[in-house]
Amino acid sequence: MTEHKVAVVTAAAGAGIGAAITRRLAADGFDVVVTDAHERRCKELADELAGEHGRPFLAIPLDVTDAAAIEQCMNTVVAERGRLDVLVNNAGWSKIEPVAQMSLETWQRCLDVDLTGTFLGMRHALPHMIEAGSGAIVNISSIAAYETTAEHGAAYSAAKAGVNALTRVAAAENGKHGVRVNAITPGLIYNDFLRKIYPDEFFDGYLQDKSKLGRIGQPDDIANLVAFLVSDQAGYITGEVYGVSGGVHPHG
Repeated sequence: MTEHKVAVVTAAAGAGIGAAITRRLAADGFDVVVTDAHERRCKELADELAGEHGRPFLAIPLDVTDAAAIEQCMNTVVAERGRLDVLVNNAGWSKIEPVAQMSLETWQRCLDVDLTGTFLGMRHALPHMIEAGSGAIVNISSIAAYETTAEHGAAYSAAKAGVNALTRVAAAENGKHGVRVNAITPGLIYNDFLRKIYPDEFFDGYLQDKSKLGRIGQPDDIANLVAFLVSDQAGYITGEVYGVSGGVHPHG
């Protein structure tokens, strides 16, 4: 068994939130398991972390829509590291189509990745955490779950609303086992991929009309809250959904 707490992060090897969370948890002393659908980037990030911290990091290619692969991933982590303390469900997918024109393929793909992928991660991590009598799960949701807007797309908004409800029920079920479950609803968090989804004027309008802090969010803004929620400092926090949106969509 590793002397470090073990954290699994999904969609961990891109340029956005997942990689920021992975780097932050590694810096905090976690043995982070890098999982991502992109096998090459997955290994590259694990190698980078090993070079920085002087200890090996496990890389597991993972499609979060593949139930058998997720089960195998969690079992492999416990077999090779001896424990599973933290799960961060970060994988997400979106394609913006109006409801009246949306293909069933778009609807199903979004729910499969964003909602069912989150469920599957918890489904196969929770038994290990329950057996250990402790654990912390953070689900990355979105303010799309709350907003009355067409900007995010109906499938994504519906999936993220489901993530929030799933988080609260899982927290209610598993607190007695020493497992805490929380979610974060980011606002606009910049990464280069968003430039493929939104036009340039969207970003300009966000700064001018929405952000109360005069800037777009950065991946580290989310990683900082994840680091707190999985720490002992957050030991009395479960079933909560925290907004990180620069004041765009505060909620209670």
